[in-house]
Amino acid sequence: MHIGPYVIDPPLLLAPMAGVTDKPFRQICKRLGAGYTVSEMISADSRLRRTRKTLSRMDHSGDAGPVAVQIAGAIPAELAAAAIYNVEHGAQVIDINMGCPAKKVCKVWSGSALLQDESLVSRILTAVVAAVDVPVTLKIRTGWNRDNLNAVQIARIAEDSGVQSLAVHGRSRDMYFKGHAEYDTIASIKQSVSIPVVANGDIDTAAKAREVLDRTGADALMIGRAAQGRPWIFGEIEHYLRTGEHMPAPAKSEIRSIVLGHVAALHGFYGEDAGVRIARKHIAWYVKNRPANVAFRRVVNRATSAVEQLRLIADYFDALKLGFVYGLDIAA
Repeated sequence: MHIGPYVIDPPLLLAPMAGVTDKPFRQICKRLGAGYTVSEMISADSRLRRTRKTLSRMDHSGDAGPVAVQIAGAIPAELAAAAIYNVEHGAQVIDINMGCPAKKVCKVWSGSALLQDESLVSRILTAVVAAVDVPVTLKIRTGWNRDNLNAVQIARIAEDSGVQSLAVHGRSRDMYFKGHAEYDTIASIKQSVSIPVVANGDIDTAAKAREVLDRTGADALMIGRAAQGRPWIFGEIEHYLRTGEHMPAPAKSEIRSIVLGHVAALHGFYGEDAGVRIARKHIAWYVKNRPANVAFRRVVNRATSAVEQLRLIADYFDALKLGFVYGLDIAA
């Protein structure tokens, strides 16, 4: 798959997720097999550019290119200015968010709320494409609600506006993350435009990835929630698509190393206090469905220092390897 001059190989993309796809997470997913990552959503509102949150989201140092930045807003001129600003600060691809279903985003007529106004969508895309010399991409849902599935029309508008690839989450806004992704809609979009189409939604195993590619004809896949606590899913999918064989699950020692490296990177990126707090949700995702995870989370969530948090993680995975943790004989 290509996005402008950039070859995306493997064609497996990490979905931009606010509060999740920060620089440490993007870098670990890229190292473990993702072909492309996108920043967390950045507001087009110029008044927010110097906030701590925005500055951290604009930190791309050390990222393997192409550096893709997602922007969100509702005013064409503001989005065009935001695109210019981010390109001046290192963005090599600009992605426009018209897929976020969050109420606080939609109530300001941003994210997936924009799908209700095809004329505004056209004005936004035309303005941003004209403003920058880098590829512009778009992330959408299938429509505002299940009675108004207009993603095919939006896709045609995007292509006519000069957008160079389109990622589609196979749900309408009113579905949030419930129900099942509508792969038939994505297939219809793929048949309606010539730009690359990326399928997103419910891709949580290598076999499901193969199924989604076959059903949609998409050029690439985008994985979001399934990568939380399992960033090696990209390598598993790439291996299966290439060989038709399932990759063995990573050993506990390998997972231990990944988790410790990720958490240490969060400490370094955010500073100790914020890093310890932010790491807690990632730790919960990593240990979900593992033995004694509830008891472990109660203990590790009380850690207030980076050293203590890392020690508790190491102790937990060492105990898993030995088959005995928190008084449970898990080897039995």
